Amino acid sequence: MDQDLSYQLAFGSYEDALAMVGAAGQPRTAATPVSGARIQLFAAMVRDGNRSYWDGEFARQTWGGLLAPPALLMGWLIPPPWQPGGRPPAASMVLRVPLPGTTFINAANDVEFLEPILEGDLLTVVEELVSVSPEKRTRLGVGHFVETLETYRRQDQTVVARCRNTLFRFTPEATT
Repeated sequence: MDQDLSYQLAFGSYEDALAMVGAAGQPRTAATPVSGARIQLFAAMVRDGNRSYWDGEFARQTWGGLLAPPALLMGWLIPPPWQPGGRPPAASMVLRVPLPGTTFINAANDVEFLEPILEGDLLTVVEELVSVSPEKRTRLGVGHFVETLETYRRQDQTVVARCRNTLFRFTPEATT
């Protein structure tokens, strides 16, 4: 079985990480367009009866098509774990930041939607490293806060959303 290296953490020093601030990753494009079936499956799973997700005619008149729920934004770009003849998924920017720390946890997420995301849109995201904090000690362990900015565009290059994400990269404290 092939080992997937795209999800492995990069290791290095705080100075190595600071040298990456401002770097942008390669654009990543979703494997498939936004799907009405996925919109409705998600809405069913969370029991959301919003007409914009279910009523095609209402959604076309209101938005121009079935509206994607905001909570699905990052999900559109998650590649399938396997594809026949597919390329390995590109590693997220946060995994490539060379820091000490064996794991990470999401600390904050702030999303701004600029345009509606509709059924049929094909999304591309570019992720940029915004900042890396000096070493911090938390109840979880010692590590660094890493902030990224993801800019989402649809096929016509219109920016539809921006997501600021902060993760804490750390080594867990030993428990006794």
